[in-house]
Amino acid sequence: MSAVESPAIPTIQTIYLQKDRQIAAPLEIVFETLLQPLGPMTGLSLKLEPWPGGRWYRDLGNDTGHLWGHVQVIKPPKLLELCGPMFMSYAVTSHIQYRLMEKDGGTHLSLIHQAIGFIEPEDQEGVNKGWSQCLDDVKSLAEKQAGKK
Repeated sequence: MSAVESPAIPTIQTIYLQKDRQIAAPLEIVFETLLQPLGPMTGLSLKLEPWPGGRWYRDLGNDTGHLWGHVQVIKPPKLLELCGPMFMSYAVTSHIQYRLMEKDGGTHLSLIHQAIGFIEPEDQEGVNKGWSQCLDDVKSLAEKQAGKK
């Protein structure tokens, strides 16, 4: 019998990312924007069931899609926490925290993303850009919504 060479074992990686935005909109509008199907990460067909244990998932139709996570904590309009693999389809788990506070006549939105697992290098690099775009989208949508009222 010949020996079969095993693939290299990946190393465990971590992510810790914090991003903040000051948004010219009331707390309630910013929180509601986070819950909108096309709010965060516009164009990915993400849906959020806004209750403890609710799913955050990408709906591709015909009962297909990707589970991104579950609602761990929801305390409208100040806190939303999600846990799960998020956009990574491999051995990883993430915790996302959105914390909202009234500040300077608007809302201060803080996002913390923590993850651990066999994180692919392209995901390690892309997470910063992805969350920046997400928060910029939330800011834009919430400020537009606030202008309508």
